[in-house]
Amino acid sequence: MDLDTLRAEIASLEEQAVAPNLWDDPEVAQKINSQLAHKQGELRKVNELRQRLDDLTVLYELAEDEEDKSSLAEADTERAQLQTDIASLEVRTLLSGEYDERDALVTVRSEAGGVDAADFAEMLLRMYLRWAERHGYPTEVYDTSYAEEAGIKSATFKVTAPYAYGTLSVEQGTHRLVRISPFDNQSRRQTSFAGVEVLPVVEENDRVEVPPEKDLRIDVYRSSGPGGQSVNTTDSAVRITHLPTGIVVSCQNEKSQLQNKAAALRVLQAKLLERKRQEQRAEMDALKGDGGSSWGNQMRSYVLHPYQMVKDLRTDHEVGNPTAVLDGDIDAFLEAGIRWRRTQDDD
Repeated sequence: MDLDTLRAEIASLEEQAVAPNLWDDPEVAQKINSQLAHKQGELRKVNELRQRLDDLTVLYELAEDEEDKSSLAEADTERAQLQTDIASLEVRTLLSGEYDERDALVTVRSEAGGVDAADFAEMLLRMYLRWAERHGYPTEVYDTSYAEEAGIKSATFKVTAPYAYGTLSVEQGTHRLVRISPFDNQSRRQTSFAGVEVLPVVEENDRVEVPPEKDLRIDVYRSSGPGGQSVNTTDSAVRITHLPTGIVVSCQNEKSQLQNKAAALRVLQAKLLERKRQEQRAEMDALKGDGGSSWGNQMRSYVLHPYQMVKDLRTDHEVGNPTAVLDGDIDAFLEAGIRWRRTQDDD
C-alpha cells in the first residue's frame, strides 16, 4: 500500500472537511466526510496490523523464555488471525479498477424456474442486504417488482460504501439454486436461476450525457407491494424507457414522483455508462482476438438437496453451510472472486 499517498489524501480531505462553506452542498459534504473516515480507517488498520506483528514477536519470545505452553498457544492463535486479517487487507489492494471505489447499483432478477426462480431472487436480495447490514453499509432499494405467487421478478438497490462496486462486481452473473421445491405439491427437486447485475454509481465527472427528453418515454403508475402493502394513492412510481437502446428502468420506493424520476435517471445513467464500457471492452477483445470474457455467466451454485453446498464455479471456493451464506456471510466468496479476477486480468 502507498501509505505516503494515503496520508496526503487524508490531509487534503481534512482540510476540505473544516472549510466554512462545506455544508453549503450537503451531498458533497457527506461524501468528503465519508471518504475521510474510510481513508483514516485504512491507515489505522495498517498501523494496527504492524503493531500486532511487533507484539506477536514479543509474545513468542516470552512464551519460549518461560516455556509456557498456554502463551505459545495464544501466540499461534494470534498469528493465524493476523494472517487472515492481512489477507483481507491484501484483497482491498487488488481493487484498482477505474470505478472500483464507487458505490454500487445492484439488480437481482429471476430467470428460468418459474415461481422457484422468483423466490430464489428474493433470497439473493435478502442475502446482499444482510451482507451490507453486517458491515454497516447503508442501502437504498429503488425498485421492487413482485412476482404473482411468491418472490420477486426483480429489484434494484444501492450500496453506499467505499469500494462497494469493486467488491460486489464479482457477484455479477447467473446464480443457480437446487432444492426440493416448497411450491411443488409432489416435493420434487427443482433447479432455478437468478441473475445479478452490478453497476458503478455515476458521478458528475463521468462522461455520460443526460439523455434528451425526446429519447425518453416516461410512464407514471401507482406503486404496489405484496398483499396490498405500501400501495400509494397517487401515481408516484416512474418507469423510464431509453428509446435508442431499449433500456428500461423504474423506481417506486421514493415518496414523490419527482424523487422517483431523479432516482430512475441515476440508474439509467449507470446503465448507459456500463453499456459504453462494454462496447469499449468488446472493441479491445476484438483487437485481441480472444472472443471476450465469459466469466459473467453462470458463476455459483447453491445446493440445498440432496446435500448442502454453495460452490463458486470460477474459483472453486465452496462451503457446506448454505444457510449462513444466504444470511449474508459471503465475504470469503467475494475475496476469492476478487483474487480470481486479478488472475484473469493478468492473463
